[in-house]
Amino acid sequence: MFAKVAEERSFAAAARAMGVSVATVSRAVTRLEERLGGRLFNRTSRRLALTDYGRTLAERASRVYAEAEETEDFARKASSRPRGLVKLAAPLSFGARWVAPLLPEFLRRYPDIAVDLHLTDAQTDLIGDGFDAALRISLMEDSSLVARRIVAVRQFVVASPAYIARHGRPRRPQDLGAHQCLSYANRAKHDIWRFTHMKTGEECSITPKGRLRGTSVDALLPTVLEGLAITELPEFIATQYFAEKQLEPILTDWSLPGGGLYFVTPTARARPAKVSALADFLIAELTDARWSAEAVMGWKPPARRGAPERLKK
Repeated sequence: MFAKVAEERSFAAAARAMGVSVATVSRAVTRLEERLGGRLFNRTSRRLALTDYGRTLAERASRVYAEAEETEDFARKASSRPRGLVKLAAPLSFGARWVAPLLPEFLRRYPDIAVDLHLTDAQTDLIGDGFDAALRISLMEDSSLVARRIVAVRQFVVASPAYIARHGRPRRPQDLGAHQCLSYANRAKHDIWRFTHMKTGEECSITPKGRLRGTSVDALLPTVLEGLAITELPEFIATQYFAEKQLEPILTDWSLPGGGLYFVTPTARARPAKVSALADFLIAELTDARWSAEAVMGWKPPARRGAPERLKK
């Protein structure tokens, strides 16, 4: 502040240039004089002039001020330019099918950004494990994380045509008790399929029982495709097999809890440009949900009874 006042020859002009009050500049210069033990300016009501002592320090102070401005400008540009490593977590199957194929285009657009992609169906600790961001498919609970919802992701209960031909098609969730139902080992404490009838709102829960459990969808798919069992699949996988007639949705009048795809970060405050660039890119690419039942098959779930009335209210 002393350097700026010396340059402008005015406390008011220095305060305007630095975006602070005149009192702030005046107090700062006074504290500096007290600390140095000498007057830097001769002040009158009409004139401000450097003392001899102030003149000996002004040139050095100006160099310090110029270096500070240059450092701040460099830091601002570095923080606003997308560059550096982004550590991203994503669900295993979704990441392999829908995130990894997008990354070549992202890397072409942002040559100064590197991506460390971790694919796992286990819940990642963003802060503890040092992740910059994560894609999550879930019913997001309240937490200290910042989550932006990208698109809805439905769950389907599915079986192969061969399984249905051999064992029959379940009509109600309660019928699943007589069938082989494969589930995920990662959800051992919450291994329950909760159904809601899409027309009546009736709710029903069953505990799947089968001879195989796995930590990922891909571990269960071969057994289901071979016609040996039923399982639940997320929409981004199921629709591929629906279109190819390898699997069929069953219990289509019932829905499982609807989740969503989220871009999650530890905090939204002072988010690095590299993370913002990746977030904007993935959100733009994934919002249209090219895997959805509507996009692949033109399928839409039946409307729940009473929904229009609730909307009118």
